[in-house]
Amino acid sequence: MATMTTQGPVAAPVPGTGGGLMRRLSVVTGVVVGVVLAFVGWLVSNALLPSPQEGNHKTDAVTLITLICWAIGFLVGVGAFVGPFRWLLGRDLSHEDEEFLAGKDEGVWRYFRFTTDHKVVGMQYLVTTMALFAVGGTLAMLIRTNLARPNSEIVGPLAYNELVGLHGIIMIIATIIMVSGPFGNFILPIMIGARDMAFPRLNALSYWLLFAAVPVLLSAFFLGGIPTGWSAYAPLSDQAPPGMDAFLVTIVIFGVSTALAGANITTTAVRMRARGMTWNRTPIFVFGVVTSVALGLIAFPMFMVAMVGLAMDRSLGANFYVASGGGNPWLYSNLFWLMGHPEVYVILLPAIIALLEITPVFTRKPLFSFNGAVLGIGGIVGLSLFVWAHHMYMAGWAPPLNAPFMVTTELISIPTGLLFLVLLGTLWRGPVWMRLPVMAVYALLWNFTIGGITGIYLSDVPVDQAMHGSMFVTAHFHYTLMGAGLTGALGALAYWFPKMTGRMLNERWGGIGFWTAQLGFNVTFLGMFAVGLAGQPRRVSDPAAMFATGNLVSTIGAYVIGIGMLIFLYAVLHSWRHGELAPANPWGAKTLEWQVPTPVPLENFTVLPVVTSDFYGYSENGSREAHPAAEPALTPAGVAGGGGSGALPPETAAPTGEGRD
Repeated sequence: MATMTTQGPVAAPVPGTGGGLMRRLSVVTGVVVGVVLAFVGWLVSNALLPSPQEGNHKTDAVTLITLICWAIGFLVGVGAFVGPFRWLLGRDLSHEDEEFLAGKDEGVWRYFRFTTDHKVVGMQYLVTTMALFAVGGTLAMLIRTNLARPNSEIVGPLAYNELVGLHGIIMIIATIIMVSGPFGNFILPIMIGARDMAFPRLNALSYWLLFAAVPVLLSAFFLGGIPTGWSAYAPLSDQAPPGMDAFLVTIVIFGVSTALAGANITTTAVRMRARGMTWNRTPIFVFGVVTSVALGLIAFPMFMVAMVGLAMDRSLGANFYVASGGGNPWLYSNLFWLMGHPEVYVILLPAIIALLEITPVFTRKPLFSFNGAVLGIGGIVGLSLFVWAHHMYMAGWAPPLNAPFMVTTELISIPTGLLFLVLLGTLWRGPVWMRLPVMAVYALLWNFTIGGITGIYLSDVPVDQAMHGSMFVTAHFHYTLMGAGLTGALGALAYWFPKMTGRMLNERWGGIGFWTAQLGFNVTFLGMFAVGLAGQPRRVSDPAAMFATGNLVSTIGAYVIGIGMLIFLYAVLHSWRHGELAPANPWGAKTLEWQVPTPVPLENFTVLPVVTSDFYGYSENGSREAHPAAEPALTPAGVAGGGGSGALPPETAAPTGEGRD
């Protein structure tokens, strides 16, 4: 096995000389310039636009211009455009400037600047994701508290719908980025043996676009909210208050952010893998992240186009979705669901595949059927583009297509089941090392079995007609996105926490929090299945008294989830600051990110590694010792300070051409 080391105390960094104007720019200047430009945008648009236009479109036009000005001003203020501006002036960035941009010797402050180091961007995504979950979870607690007993009236019907809408979109954004953002940025480049992402500046831009979108989305609280729910069905959304303008600007900015991130991650994985890392030697986690972001590249523009049309409806009276004006509401529905169902797999794939990456490490067995896992991933991606209309059985759009869409939706359970088979096959008869990361595997198997089976039922037209718009559907997609997706993300965090923070996660408190949240989760949503079967509709603030017991059980479960997540958060934050120092490879894993020192050097590798075999060559008999012949071979100095046995000179470390099962 490789000899693992952790870097000792290092000398105080000496600030470099590069950076110039960029040294004065940070998130603080971004907020200041953003607010100033937003005010200017509001002032000018309010003065110049005719008032009132027909249908009072001026309010929406002014709101849209103000929010767009905020986003542009923030990006200018944080320094996102310094590089392109200097290039236009013929004064491109020097080597010292690039080192400053990468955050070299900049300490903690690099996390608050336009920093291009992929590890910094990964940590920025991690903290932002946790903040979004905190806000979305708080809104969920308000929703459940309102439903705890009949006639509670903690919030009125309109405010309740606004809470549901904001909770939905905040959680959707958080779950989309929860794996691909932190781990796709921090871990993936090291895992494939690269020194950075293919486009470091675009990488930083994708994060700061997301950051700029967060205040825009939160401003909806003060602009009348999102009473339509996060689906924002037109023409209801045409008539919604200005909070809807904040929603659609958020979606467009977020769409641009994910497109940049997706193109960057895909290019990095395709073009920058280490020598000898053929596709059948590439870690399965890379497949999960790349297919996820590639699917997003296809799906998310649909939602962006829908939002652009909605913006034109609201600010210009374009009537794309208003039937009385010649528009067609089904156009919106199709655009939304062309994004809406692939988006489920954008969330699920990296989370499930992260657990596929983890399981061989803790069972000390090869991944059961690597090719089967890749086939399953490909099948899910392909079929997910042809299932969107099962959300529209009850809409009356193209009834003859209901049967074909029912078939494609049922078919997608086959590749999904294949991934389950790979997971179970890897666990089968393995001497499982029961640590916190692998506990997420068992929780996912339970949760996603329930979410998957109920999904098969709901894909049938008759069952969907009976359950449409009920709490049964709400429970189903929470079992899928939270029970599988978020559980996978928590397992990934527990697994890669030592490499990302340099400290071990407190598994005692982490485990207590994790299992408490899992218990509460099942109480909450099994209760929701019960009231859904009994007929309780979604998005009703004061359901009938006959559902009182089920709703009380679900609310108690929700509070248990909240307690569990707070305990887990305590474990993360306390360990981050006071946890035991982590060795370079605490799990004895074989992928490249564990062969570099902790903390990871700025350029990851002194000399790029050469890979001669796959990373799952653990002993077939379940021994915790790696199979000697399967040790990934690295060039002598390929892992600065980390190293590993089996190091071979480059000329002898040529690819072996070994295949897989």
